[in-house]
Amino acid sequence: MSGKGLFVLSTLLVFIFIQHGDCKGEANHASNGGAFARTEGTRFVMNGRPFYINGFNAYWMMYMASDPSSRAKVTSAFQQASRYGMNVARTWAFNDGSGTDRPLQPSPGSYNEDTFKGLDFVISEAKKFGVHVILSFVNNFSDFGGRKQYVQWARDRGQPISSDDDFYSNAVIKGYYKDHIKTVLTRINSITRVAYKDDPTIFAWELINEPRCQADVSGALLQQWVTEMAAHVKSVDSEHLLEIGLEGFYGETTPDKKQYNPGNLEFGSDFIATNLLPQIDFATVHIYADQWLSGESEEAQAGFVDRWVQAHIQDCNTVVKKPLLVAEFGKSYKLPGYVLQKRDAYFGKIYSDIYTSASRGGSCVGGLFWQLMAPNMDTFRDGYEVVLEQSPTTATVIAQQSRKLNGLKASLAINVTRT
Repeated sequence: MSGKGLFVLSTLLVFIFIQHGDCKGEANHASNGGAFARTEGTRFVMNGRPFYINGFNAYWMMYMASDPSSRAKVTSAFQQASRYGMNVARTWAFNDGSGTDRPLQPSPGSYNEDTFKGLDFVISEAKKFGVHVILSFVNNFSDFGGRKQYVQWARDRGQPISSDDDFYSNAVIKGYYKDHIKTVLTRINSITRVAYKDDPTIFAWELINEPRCQADVSGALLQQWVTEMAAHVKSVDSEHLLEIGLEGFYGETTPDKKQYNPGNLEFGSDFIATNLLPQIDFATVHIYADQWLSGESEEAQAGFVDRWVQAHIQDCNTVVKKPLLVAEFGKSYKLPGYVLQKRDAYFGKIYSDIYTSASRGGSCVGGLFWQLMAPNMDTFRDGYEVVLEQSPTTATVIAQQSRKLNGLKASLAINVTRT
């Protein structure tokens, strides 16, 4: 079947499941009902009903929206996401340093209003299309500034710096970061006139994208930092959920679990101990077998993914006892042997694991693929992007997951009503 024919078929499927599953209507109701996301044990709840996540990453949104001439890309992405039943987007609330293009924070405590208005637009458009957002405060990596930029700011001001890992321990750097958090939380949206900390369109805050700390592979330093920063977030905003941004690597407090880490990788994080902190509301895991085990066969990578996902589900079911979100997963077309059917099958397998857990009352209750893009964004392509109009079979896989999770939510609501 031609690509055009497949897109027509996928669009028809979307129409059917929206009509019969009320997927889009539920997303809009959740966003506009004025309720903040909550957790009950290992479930998310919204407006008193279970809330299952099928969504996407789109780190580029604030950047694109900071230029009014390119805001249509953001609108298009949310429109497509809503059409396919997606209900949560994860994106950046940072772009640090004067050396970056369209910075949000060119220097500590100094903000670019045009870029902040771009983030205002992202949140406003998300609400319009019934999508919630997870906003991350800083990057572990140097893309868009990240903790490396915070360290450089401190170095420029005479602080004795030994490595980028001083981000987690230097008092001046931690002060810069806390100030950024407070600035974001108390921002009054120029479009909606609602403070970010008061806006239920925001599903959750994320402390840092994929934190790593080679200076202390035991995980103790990162644990201390998360404890301090989580308390700071909650002191300003006690309404929104908070997560760390962890990839899921096991640490020193659970040596028997380190067998599940890819290869011998240790990055100074501790999945179980850190997520047990009372001010962390839910756990996250990322899945990049094609990067972490790049020298292994596809069969070995698939086996790793199965063990990785099931280990984290089990730990969140029995030890952490909080919801688990697969916050990043994807398959790159730049790797040898790639064909589209492999990506579709990979998405389908992750989605199946999520649905199976959710349908059995388990902790894994949602996933966000990396990453959604609008058409004609070639400079942002990283090999993992999904342009729905150009990938009708993948779009269908995504739509089917939305329909299944929405049906699960509806069936649980009926059961609650009957009891």
